[in-house]
Amino acid sequence: QVQLVESGGGLVQPGGSLRLSCAASGSILSIGAMGWYRQAPGKQREPVAIITSGGGTNYRDSVKGRFTISRDNAKNTVYLQMNSLKPEDTAVYYCYGEVVGGGSPLRLRYWGQGTQVTVSS
Repeated sequence: QVQLVESGGGLVQPGGSLRLSCAASGSILSIGAMGWYRQAPGKQREPVAIITSGGGTNYRDSVKGRFTISRDNAKNTVYLQMNSLKPEDTAVYYCYGEVVGGGSPLRLRYWGQGTQVTVSS
């Protein structure tokens, strides 16, 4: 079994910062890309940021310069540092990892349970 557990969401005022964490655990052989999606009420889930196993990153345009994704491979953990938050960043944030493990030889995408981020004054 493979699990991803997120933490760090909450309520923050516009212009504030939050740091999300997502730790993968279980019978993991290797993890490739990791990343974050978000889903606002009434909207489709959208990609936010991705980081490869080698540290390459990519972001959606609306968060470039404000969000930073990073990972600690020794801890199987991915982070999302969110600065200069805006009300339109309000959403449930989901992490994922492309994992080989859990009894399967395939690289499968596993998801976290989601963490709420609310940006409001």
